[in-house]
Amino acid sequence: MRLPRFFGKKRGERRTGSQRWGSFGEAAFHGALVCAGVVFATLLASGVAVPEWRINHDFQPTRCLVRGTGLVRRTVEDPPGSFSTTWRPTVLVRYEAEGRQFESWSHSRGPASFGRATAAARLPSWPIGSEVPGWYDPADPETIVLERGYNWWTWLLALLLPGALLGFGMTGLVRTARRWGRSEEAIAASTGLVDLLDPSRRPPAGAGVMPGVPACDDLVNSPGTVLRYRLPIESADTWTLFGLGLFAVLWNAVLAVLAVGAGLDLAGGRIDWLLIALLIPFAAIGCTGVVLFVRQLFLAAAVGTTQIEISDHPLRPGGRYDVLLAQSGAGTMHDLGLSLELEEQATFHQGTDTRTESLVVIQRPVRAWGLLQLDPTSRFEERMTVEIPVDTMHSFVTEHNAVRWRFVVRGKPSRWPAFVRVFPIIVHPRDTARQTADAESAPTGTVA
Repeated sequence: MRLPRFFGKKRGERRTGSQRWGSFGEAAFHGALVCAGVVFATLLASGVAVPEWRINHDFQPTRCLVRGTGLVRRTVEDPPGSFSTTWRPTVLVRYEAEGRQFESWSHSRGPASFGRATAAARLPSWPIGSEVPGWYDPADPETIVLERGYNWWTWLLALLLPGALLGFGMTGLVRTARRWGRSEEAIAASTGLVDLLDPSRRPPAGAGVMPGVPACDDLVNSPGTVLRYRLPIESADTWTLFGLGLFAVLWNAVLAVLAVGAGLDLAGGRIDWLLIALLIPFAAIGCTGVVLFVRQLFLAAAVGTTQIEISDHPLRPGGRYDVLLAQSGAGTMHDLGLSLELEEQATFHQGTDTRTESLVVIQRPVRAWGLLQLDPTSRFEERMTVEIPVDTMHSFVTEHNAVRWRFVVRGKPSRWPAFVRVFPIIVHPRDTARQTADAESAPTGTVA
């Protein structure tokens, strides 16, 4: 059995790394993430999930007579060199289980209190001599609890770490297995997430008739309110808003866990300066994430949505089509313009890097407006006719080259940053067969 080589082809004075060893290292890294996620998930299940589930499902009900109350002290070394003391309330109860009388100390459910006064404040909930409900363990009748329920917020926060580790690890393993032993050409030819998100990259159903012409099916599945089709939008604003919101939620969830720990330390009379120092930059980043998310949300709400409808699709060179531009929002729009653009895109290898360059080769203004006063109760609409240039290239997509047609809307609100919204369109080649037939059927003069 031959082991894979550490180095592959030699390029000048350097050698490229072995693809198999690289894939093996990547698989080992993501496998370690999966193992860490499994370990954390197992610890969570054994330390939180299983005990709480047994208390709420397996423990049997009984009536308990309160005989006494007290506090349980627990001292731990955390961090090394310093000691912290925690307190929890405990209750001495007498109860009947399995036909026998038991007398046992019961601990209240929930996290330990870091302050003695806080723990003592819960003791009046169980007056001495009163009868309270309880639940005992059938496997060990001397174990009894006086409270049941689930700490859902603890579960939610504790599942973030193993869930993230398992998600990243499994995604990486699937990606490595998909790329193992395959050439770059085979990987590039396969359909991936980019192909699913960008329908124009997928080959059309009639690829044999018009090879290289992108599909148009996903661009004509939304009917318009005035014209035949409503064009989809390719805008980064939606993904930016989603990404900022997700980041703000996850980051501030971690910040809340750290803040609760710092608060419990302060309540117990102990100050963890390292934790407080860590909270300051975490709080700054969390507040920045919330501010950016709220700003992007206000921007999306204030600027409003932009829609373009068209009378036919796909388009052809030399054709004339009705186009409807609709812009909603409130306030003053200093500038609003619609243009027809043709972008050429090339993907190439530079050394070991893959680069993509794009250039707008045609940019034809269709219509421009100035100082528009937008009314939040009704949107601005303008209908116009657009002609596709007769002597230009049709839409074209291959592995390394692409020619993309699009409508671009550019606007400048009065109190908000300028925006650019792109609406892709598909232009098919000219119907040369129809033109030839029309030319042959045209009447011609005779010569005597």
